[in-house]
This record gives sequence, structure tokens and C-alpha cells, in this order.
Amino acid sequence: MGRATGHRAEVLRSIDQLPPGSWERLAPAGDPMWSRGVFRALERSRVGPSGYAYLTVRRGAETVAVLPLCLFRDLQLDRIVGPQERRLLAPLRRHAPRLLRVPMLFCGHLLGQGHVLAAEALDGPAGELLVSAVLDFARRERLGTVVLKDFAGPDLAPLRAPLTAAGFFLVPSLPDTELALPADSFEQYLAALPAKPRRNARAKIRRFAARPGLRIEVLADFAHLLPAVLALYGQVMDRADQTLDVLDHAFLAALAEDPLSRLVACFEGERLVGFLLCLFTPGTGAGSGSGEGVVAGAAAGATGARIGLDYRLAHDAALYHNLHYAAVRLALAAGCRHIRFAQTAYLPKVELGCALVEQWHAMTHVRPLPRALLRRLLPPALTAARDRALGPHGGPRPAPPHPRAEVRTEERPPHAAR
Repeated sequence: MGRATGHRAEVLRSIDQLPPGSWERLAPAGDPMWSRGVFRALERSRVGPSGYAYLTVRRGAETVAVLPLCLFRDLQLDRIVGPQERRLLAPLRRHAPRLLRVPMLFCGHLLGQGHVLAAEALDGPAGELLVSAVLDFARRERLGTVVLKDFAGPDLAPLRAPLTAAGFFLVPSLPDTELALPADSFEQYLAALPAKPRRNARAKIRRFAARPGLRIEVLADFAHLLPAVLALYGQVMDRADQTLDVLDHAFLAALAEDPLSRLVACFEGERLVGFLLCLFTPGTGAGSGSGEGVVAGAAAGATGARIGLDYRLAHDAALYHNLHYAAVRLALAAGCRHIRFAQTAYLPKVELGCALVEQWHAMTHVRPLPRALLRRLLPPALTAARDRALGPHGGPRPAPPHPRAEVRTEERPPHAAR
């Protein structure tokens, strides 16, 4: 593909086609969602996209940047909008469902925060090459709409100029949630919460303890539980506003083989009634099945990736909160400096002490007329959906990332976009 200042762009169809060690060298050290194992699991599964690819920028024989791509050849628009928009689209779905199916290319991470993996910020020509290569690939694959998905502002800033020049526009997306873990123990974590969340947390812990037969275990070996895990996950997805991705057995089975995966599992007797799937960075290592004795690393991080609940008793037993409290205990035992949780459900996550990490979509269409329509219609619709999801935690609208914004560094070398 194209060249710029000695760089060239190439598209690979599997993460294992990357040169050995290049992914590990470039991926964020403190974000387990960006492990090679997660992307291998995605490639083995059918969680949404019809295919995956990896746009690489190389200088000579060296891979200097990687941007993962998710190909949706027939994306259902009513799966990725909020409930109000879905109600408005219901007549169209009944009478002309094909109009709600569009080909779309997502750039970044289907399940987590978007990044361009790079050892250093791409210079202007290299950034222009990356953006041009993305659009060339979308045209070849006949994927009209192109989205850089869920990029934090400082991480998107180095690409802002070439994206704007290529016709992309920015829209605020749902924030990520991150809980800093400066405490040495769970009791210290609780003590550091504001008074009302602290009282609520202790009340929810007592409420769970008062339910006979309930217990929480941390499991390193949970493949035998996958049918029950999928059933509980299905209960959550049935209530979800958006279903861009739906995890399947193949994806979860692949993660169950990963020594850095843990299932925080709640049982009623011998019956699984709730879980939180937690992933750890390689820096944390794998301890015993209970998670005790995990070796801390210099960039230790964790993610509570996906949850499942039995709604028959979820409210009365405060399952959601107690699964998250157990994940916090596990991350503290692993020496993690932070733990991230998924988007949405902002009220309980703010009560847990999570900070909201503002994120952005950069969007365009490869043809001028659809691009103009998207620019007019999508920003207000997505902004309204974001505001409804955040509720009282929305605060002021985030300012767009400035092209000259300083690139953030977190426990690793600077990347073009984290």
C-alpha cells in the first residue's frame, strides 16, 4: 500500500501474522483487554463482526504501528442505538429491515478502549498514511461507514489533523470506567469512599451475607461452567440497550484457557447465579485458583470484562455490587494499580468510586452524500443517547481533543493513541 517518509502500510488478516513479539512490544502494558489472547479469542468466535484485520505501518522491517479492524458487512443499526431511537426505528424494521443493515468498519477494539498501537507518536506523514490506508481498505471491502471507536481524547489527538482532512468528524461516545486502587486492603478502599457510598457498600455486603446459601469463589478453571455462564450473560444482554457484540461459547472457551483469566463466581448452593469475568495483565502473573498470592508487576492492571446475573435474586442479594467488590479484592491481592469495568451502568460504578474516562468516535463515510447525512444526523442522536446513559453523572460535554494535545503515558512508553 501507500508510502510516507519511508513508511508503508499493510493489512494482515490475523494477529498471528504479525512479526513475533511486535504486538507485545506495542500493546498497552496495563490493559489486559489488549492481550494477544483476547484478539485470538475474537478471531475464533462469532461475537458480531464478519471478519478481522490488522492495519500495520512499517518502517523497513520494523512494525511501528498496528490498528485492529472489525468488519461488519451487515450491521443492524437498531442494535447499536438507544431504546428511544429503537422505538422510532421499529416501523422501519417491520416493513423495510434491509434499510437498517449497513456495511461498517470499526477501527480499534470491539470490546474495549480504542488505540493505535505505536511505540511513539506517529508523525504527520505517517498519520496521514494510516488514515488513508484505513479508507482504502474500507473501499476495497465495500464498507462505507468507517468509525474509530471509543478513543480517549489525548490518544486520538495525534491523528486529529489527518482525520479531519480526510472528512472524519468527532462524536462523544460512552465513557469508560476506571477504579484507581491506591489502597493496600479492601477495608482501606472502603474507608476512602465518600460517606454515603461507604454506608451503601457496607449495607450491600451485609445484605449479601444475610442470604443463606450464597457464596463467592474466584476460579481459574471455569470451562465446565460455560453453559451456565452463557445463560446468565444472556439475561444481562436481554436487558441491554445496545448489542454491538454478544460473546459466544468459542470466545469464552478461549479465555477460559488463558492463565490470566479469573471468573468471580457467585453460587447459590451448587448453582451459578452470577459472575464477573476478570482479566489481568501479564505483569500480574497467575497465582492459585483463588487468586491469592498473585505476583504484582510494574504495570499491573485488571479488567472486569463482562458480567452475568440471575435476576431472580440479583436485587435482593445485591449481586452486582458484591461481584464487583470481590473483583476489587482480587485486583488488590494481585497488586493492581487500577481495574477497569465495562461501559454503561454508570450509577453503581460511580458509587464504587470509578472515574469516567471520556471517549470519542471519529466517523466518516467513503462517499460524500452519506458522509454529509451522517455528519448531520449522528452527532445529535449519539450525544442524546450518551446523555441519557450518564444521567446525573454526565457533567459538562467534553471538549474535542486538540491536534497538539500531549499524548498520555501510563506505565509504558508513549503510544500514538493509547
